[in-house]
Amino acid sequence: MMTGGALTFLDLDDQALLDQCDESHLRASGPGGQKRNKTSSAVRLKHRPTAVTVTAADDRSQLVNKKHALRRLRRQIAFEVRADVDLSTYEPSTRLASFIDGGGRLKVSKKNDQFFAVATEVLDVLAAAGLRVADAAKAIGLSTSHLVKFLESEPKLWERVNQMRVGAGMKALRMGS
Repeated sequence: MMTGGALTFLDLDDQALLDQCDESHLRASGPGGQKRNKTSSAVRLKHRPTAVTVTAADDRSQLVNKKHALRRLRRQIAFEVRADVDLSTYEPSTRLASFIDGGGRLKVSKKNDQFFAVATEVLDVLAAAGLRVADAAKAIGLSTSHLVKFLESEPKLWERVNQMRVGAGMKALRMGS
């Protein structure tokens, strides 16, 4: 069983999520010519309910940067906001289960719109399992190696898991382990 957490926000459409944010525009630094230095094309979003803040200044277009910032916001919420999971009653959500193939592998591309929702559930279970990958994998119904491969598939997800483990006084996971 899961309660609260990032899914509360990740399941919102883009406009509903933006409505929960304070948006500001900044002048972007770096390459891009004179236009970049004269216009406020960078976008900063601060999500009021979670205090997660992201900035995007990758493009000269404010609209493109807003899309980048929104994706980064979804990623940060997924990686930072945890839900309470009771492992004794936990069953993978329909969403998570739909990405587990017949071979017990978790297959969801990081380009898939559902990736961050799947990642947040995995992180929630991992946190409930005391950051022990084998215990989390068992609860989800995966082998330990398949769970590790999923975590490795997104560098920022791998980084976040290791931050959580080190913060809890555990050793960081090694790639390919």
